[in-house]
Order: sequence, then C-alpha cells, then structure tokens
Amino acid sequence: MAAGATTDAGGHGEPPQERRRVGTTTELPPESGDEAPAPLDERERRQLALTRRFGTTGALILAVGAIGAGAAPVDNPVSGMRLIGLPARMPTVAMACSWLGVLMIVIAWLWLGKLAAPGRSRMLSRTQLGRTIVMWALPLAVAPPLFSRDMYAYLAQSAVAASGADPYQVGPDTALGVDHPLTANVPNIWRDTPAPYGPGFLMFGRVIAVLVGNNVVFGVLMWRIVMLVALALAIWAIPHLAARCGVHPSCALWLGAANPIVLFHVVSGMHNEALLMGLMLAGIELGLRLRGYLGIVAAAVVIVIAGAVKPPAFIALGFFGIYLARRRGGRIVDLLWAALLLTAVFLVTMTVITVTSTWGLGWLETFDVPNRIKTWLAPMTALGMFGGGGIGMLLGIGNHTDAMLSITKVVGYGLSVAVCLWLLWRSFRGRVEPLTGLGVTLGAVALFGPVLHPWYLLWALPPLAASTNDSRFRNTITAVSAVVALLVPPTGAAYVLRAYMIPFAVIAALLAFALVLLCVRGRVPRLLPPREERLPASS
Repeated sequence: MAAGATTDAGGHGEPPQERRRVGTTTELPPESGDEAPAPLDERERRQLALTRRFGTTGALILAVGAIGAGAAPVDNPVSGMRLIGLPARMPTVAMACSWLGVLMIVIAWLWLGKLAAPGRSRMLSRTQLGRTIVMWALPLAVAPPLFSRDMYAYLAQSAVAASGADPYQVGPDTALGVDHPLTANVPNIWRDTPAPYGPGFLMFGRVIAVLVGNNVVFGVLMWRIVMLVALALAIWAIPHLAARCGVHPSCALWLGAANPIVLFHVVSGMHNEALLMGLMLAGIELGLRLRGYLGIVAAAVVIVIAGAVKPPAFIALGFFGIYLARRRGGRIVDLLWAALLLTAVFLVTMTVITVTSTWGLGWLETFDVPNRIKTWLAPMTALGMFGGGGIGMLLGIGNHTDAMLSITKVVGYGLSVAVCLWLLWRSFRGRVEPLTGLGVTLGAVALFGPVLHPWYLLWALPPLAASTNDSRFRNTITAVSAVVALLVPPTGAAYVLRAYMIPFAVIAALLAFALVLLCVRGRVPRLLPPREERLPASS
C-alpha cells in the first residue's frame, strides 16, 4: 500500500503512476509481516537512551525556568517561597534556563527523528517513542505555563459563560469586573472583547469554571488536564491512521506528537489546538473503524464537536465524507449520499449545541474577533499592510491599510476554499489520500488566513504526519517545526521594561548549550551523514 495513496475499505488502491504523482513512497505498513523494520541494535539503543535523557534534562531545565520566566498569574503562589520561588527572583537566570531547555528539547527531537525515519531497516518502536514523549512532557505538565497567557483568557471567558452572561456579547471586564482575579490575568487586548472561541469550547469551560470558581491555579491545572486528555486522544489516533496510510506509526508519532511545537504549545502553553487535534483525529479513526450508520454518525458527531471548539475542524467532515463515499464504491451517487448524511449530522449536532449553550447564534459573529490582531506573520495580512500602508504612503496616496486588508482577507479566504475543493475532488478520484488532503487544506487555511500564530501549524501537522512518507515533505516540515519551535520566546511574562535581560539570557543559554553538546558529541545520532557520503563520487 502506498503511503499517501487512497485506502478505502473496498480495497481500491491507486495505480503506480498516481503514487508517483503525489510524491509518495511504496513502503508497506509495519503490520505487513516480513517487511516490518527490525528493532534498534545495541548501539542505537544507547543513542536512544542518551537522547531521552538529554531531552528530559532539557524539559526539567525548562520547567525550572518557567517558575521565573513563565506565564505566572498576577498573584503568584510561589512568591516569597525560599527555594521554589528562587527562579522568580532571578528573572535573567530563569530566562536563560528556559532558552537552554528549549534548545535541548529541539535538538533531542531532531536526534530522535534519525531513529524514526521512514525507510530505515531498524526502527524505533512505538512503545519506545511513547515512553520518550511521556518523559519529555511530564516536567512541562507540572510546571507553570510557558509561551502564552491564553489559558487565563480561557478561564475568564469560561467564568463569563458560567456567570449567566453571554460570552459572545460582553468581555471579562464587563461581565466579571476589572478587579476580578480572573480578569486581572487576561492580556489587556482581550479583556473587553467577546469570546473568540466556539460554543463547544465554552461549554467545556463553563463546567470547569463551576468546579474551580475564582481559583486561578486550580483552573490552570484543570485546563491542563483537559488538554492532556485531548492530546492522548490524538496520540491514540495517529498511529492507527498512519497504519491505514502505509506510514510506520513511529514515524507519524515522532513528527505529529513528539514535535516540540506540541510539547511547547499544547503541554506547556495549553492552546485549545489540543482539543481540535484530539477530537478531529479520533473522530476520523472511529469513523473508519466502526461500521453501520450508528458508527458513522457517532464519528461525525465527534468531528462536529471538534469544529464547535475551533471551526477549522469542520473541514475534516468533507474529507471524512470522501472516505465514506469511496468505501461505498466511489461513485458520484455515493459522494452525494455522504454529503447529505454528514450535512444532516452537522446541522443537528450544531443545533443541539447552540440550543444547549443558551447563547444562540452569537458565536457566528465572533469568528472575526482574532482578526483584531494584525500580524506580519500572516502573509495575506502582511501583503495588505505593506501594500495599503507602506506603498500607499511611499507613493503619496495615503494610508489605505484597512481597505487593503479587507481585500487581502477575501482573497485569502477564496484561496483556502479553492484549495479545499480541489483537494476534495482529487481525494475522491483517488489521486490524493484524504488525510493528506485534509492536512494540506488546514495548512492553507492557516497560511492564507488573516491571522497566523506558530501553533496554527498543529492544525495540519498530525494529519500530514500520519499520511505520507514523502521525504521532501518530512524534511521540510521538520525544518519548519524546529524553526517555529524557536520562534516564540519561552517567556510568558512581559519583559517590556526589562528588555536588557534578554541578550544576556540568550548568550548564557547559547554558551551552556554549546557546552552540553560537547559533552554528548559522538554518542548521539548524526543529524547529517558523514562528509564522505555527502561529497559526489569522483569520476
């Protein structure tokens, strides 16, 4: 079975020329018997053990740094503690520890990838990789949040929902009050804005708000448990989906679950992309595993709930429908049947969620709330700001940034729709694996959207990791993941008035990183082949 080739239940594989067209390999799934990779040899097991310890040490150092450089609440519970509160009293040292931990985790992940690369004769096992993920994630799971203060917005918006107010009409400062302990921890830009989250997410949050009340620390812990459970769902689904697509489960888990972006922005940063990933992937796997209408409906409901948390997950319904249509025979009538069934499930499920939430359809008007942030990281927004503002001022015709942003936003949405429809059709015709099409589409939605954050890569990363062995893709996404993991500073705390600390902390972290690399030199997997293998053969 070709990785990335369509694998409907009817056994209709695509011809070899189509496999070459999408750039996939022909590696068989690991369950296929004699061709399954062998276990690691003794030398590689020693490399794995050292890589594990190196990454775990980095996670522990990052966890210690989080006490002083993390997204601590305004009323920090460790303030005044002699030992535990020490990093909070040495912010430069804490920041240096955080950067050192980040660098160590990223390089350890790259080393680990050399033992989980597609096509290897000896492969890291799924169990070995799972234990490594747990070892690296556990220190971050018990440390203060890093990289973002979004979890405090989750707490405040959830409290608004629990208070009886409409979170799609008022922000935390109006519903809770400016002096409320939950409002005090929300970034200023989000204090007076309605909730930018789907109704499903706020319904989760309303339950948590009832349980924790105004206790910020307990609330953060509860949300972290929710995110870790969602991540566990994704970790369960990824290897099963990978096996269906002819990708070794370890290859998929390394790229889709052990990725530093997952560790930093799900385990530590607690972004609700965890719920999107877990529910969406689990829904697809359940739909492919279960038979009959009840199984299909149950799986579709799970996917719709994922979309009710974060709307991009709704796109998964379309590609799930492609799987269903091909399972029934791959005819146009089968496609129409799947479309009608899933549309009905979508409408019924969202009606139930909307009525149960008691907030009506106000959530339809709030998906544009995040667009209040103008970021150069989003290509379409950068184009609008440069074209409408920079060029306009340069030519003396005035600043037309807002007008240009309106145009580029529509263009971006149009490009996303075009990519989605094109990949849906190619998936239906058997030229692209539907899971690959889903990943590329979600990547296009993130890339062409008006707002782009580094953790939006998590929309596309797991489906793509589970559906292709293409070396060009994997090498590209590995490099992108490593760069993006370093793009967001680990400091969740503001350093506006203490910017002078940053260069000292970064220099100290780089020096310490160079030192620890010297300590393990020659005992970890090579990131690059030996020089003689890279040089062209002499004639």
